[in-house]
Amino acid sequence: MDPRALPANWPYRSAAARHRVGPIDWWVIDTGPADGPVLLLLHGLGASGHSFRRMIPGFSARYRVIVPDLPGHGCSRSTARHRFGLKPMAEDLWKLCQHMGVMPDAVIGHSAGGAIALQMALDTPVPRVVGINAALDHFEGVAGVIFPMMARGLAALPFTAPLVTRFGASRQRIGQLLDMTGSVIDAAGKAQYTALIQNPEHVDGGLRMMAQWELGPLIGALPRIAKPVFLIAGNGDRAVPAHVSADAARFLPMATLKRIDGGHLIHEVAPDGLSGMILDWLEG
Repeated sequence: MDPRALPANWPYRSAAARHRVGPIDWWVIDTGPADGPVLLLLHGLGASGHSFRRMIPGFSARYRVIVPDLPGHGCSRSTARHRFGLKPMAEDLWKLCQHMGVMPDAVIGHSAGGAIALQMALDTPVPRVVGINAALDHFEGVAGVIFPMMARGLAALPFTAPLVTRFGASRQRIGQLLDMTGSVIDAAGKAQYTALIQNPEHVDGGLRMMAQWELGPLIGALPRIAKPVFLIAGNGDRAVPAHVSADAARFLPMATLKRIDGGHLIHEVAPDGLSGMILDWLEG
């Protein structure tokens, strides 16, 4: 998506800028005091940095808040079509941090962004991680084989993304899909997701991420992440059930688990975006 095509009221549009790092043209929200400690916020599959619109205000008085659109999502674009998997994405995000001259005090990730945050903690000096409904489990049974295979096949077809946007991205349909996650977000939030999913480039980025996603090595390495990790799990999450975070917490040496009411997009429903709860943990 060309940033010039974003609606005028797109969350934090005026605080975002492009950063070219190697093959990736990043679109990054950068707000808060320039000399403050840094929080890096990572959205999930199919979303963009807009998903933290309620969380950012709670942080930005004291922290410098950096929120990139992941490669292929929102307004970030990549010519490295083979680098949409978990480990390459974590590596490229670290390169972005180095390019911007920042060292995150913590990385906060939602869903797939939570897995990327943990991969960064494993591979880099990132000191702390917060995962919100972190996607830390495989698809179960035959779906674990069929879904990635389907994504790989679809991502290879040049006409797939335009077809998805043409036939599956009506405002009503997107609203129904979002509600199925167990979270009912407001009309403005649904309109923002509709704008994203009506963009073929964004859909293509999501398909490529699905096709290249491999959690096995990270799951096996969880006991080696000897850093503080705060996992927040929504009891009503229909996309990543709360037991996924509970299971992961058993293998993380320094994990704190908090189960709360809410669905998969709980940070987009909570009035403060969960920033108060996260600050209590960061500063407690």
